[in-house]
Amino acid sequence: MANIKSAKKRILVNRTKAARNKAIKSGVKTAIKKVNAAIAANDKAAAQQELIAATSTIGKATSKGVYHKNTASRKVSRLAHAVNKMA
Repeated sequence: MANIKSAKKRILVNRTKAARNKAIKSGVKTAIKKVNAAIAANDKAAAQQELIAATSTIGKATSKGVYHKNTASRKVSRLAHAVNKMA
């Protein structure tokens, strides 16, 4: 356990940030699952709506520094490709 006051504070701050990042990542995963569920159900309209929502969620996560710009771009690209590939 840390003895120095600043080290104790860093531990608390890191826990807070880790919890925030985990919540944001969980939201992104949920959004991606919704898009994939709509694709599996073969519902193109719903998939497009969920794609817009997921893109927004991923963009917000990127702006908060949870995801790297390229990682977010890759996730959005894969989702868009999957939705566009539908019949």
